[in-house]
Amino acid sequence: MPGVTPGKWIHRWNERMPDVALVSRPVPESGQLDAVRAGTADMAFVRLPVDKAGLNVIPLYTELSVVVAPKDHPIAAFEEIDVAELADEYLLADPDDFPAWRGISSEIRAGTRKPLPPMASVEDALDLVESGLGILILPMSVARHFNRTALRARVVTGVPESGIGLAWLHSDVPLADGFDAVIEEFIGVVRGRSANSSRQPSVQARQDAAPKKGAKAAGGKGGAGKGEGKGEGKGGRPNLRGGGRPGGKARAQKRGRR
Repeated sequence: MPGVTPGKWIHRWNERMPDVALVSRPVPESGQLDAVRAGTADMAFVRLPVDKAGLNVIPLYTELSVVVAPKDHPIAAFEEIDVAELADEYLLADPDDFPAWRGISSEIRAGTRKPLPPMASVEDALDLVESGLGILILPMSVARHFNRTALRARVVTGVPESGIGLAWLHSDVPLADGFDAVIEEFIGVVRGRSANSSRQPSVQARQDAAPKKGAKAAGGKGGAGKGEGKGEGKGGRPNLRGGGRPGGKARAQKRGRR
């Protein structure tokens, strides 16, 4: 959905898992879970919070919020602004979505707030901001995604940060063709696990497939003598570095310094 830029994760996936195709497509925030619930997408990047019914959801990161206004608005003179400074503004959003603003809004306190005009998308809301009707509070990445030269965006403090998560359908039974491992692999990619992390299913599979090194037969050709396994001295005693006695290494080092 708008604001999420999965390019780096797609690149890492293609490097590590070239045999498993990864196809991504944009979705509107208003329908960010529709494809997952319909079974036409395996996973979705979502803006939190979401209804978790029937889903697995993991948080990935948070981002700052910004206030968007026309370029000649007073907010343009600041790098960041506290939400309390927006008390006299008309916010083009449901006040319940921004409790901190709702609590200090002059128009709500006076009972003069007008109903919101029709807005079907972020673009529609930005059109109204550009016309001077009001302001908008958005996640920073969304404001950058819909960047307009006629508008200015400034960090707004006093409101919660926006969270991004990864969601997929919950299942009580293993998925077909071992697809659980594919999902776990992708989770590791977006969480920043390295290509050699032992928590990655692909790494575990390689380790399981690798031939296991067995112990050499006692007394065999080139092997240790009876009672002389690897790491053992005569009589099966531990072969400690430094003369075969506990502390021997330290004593040998001391002798070398004399």
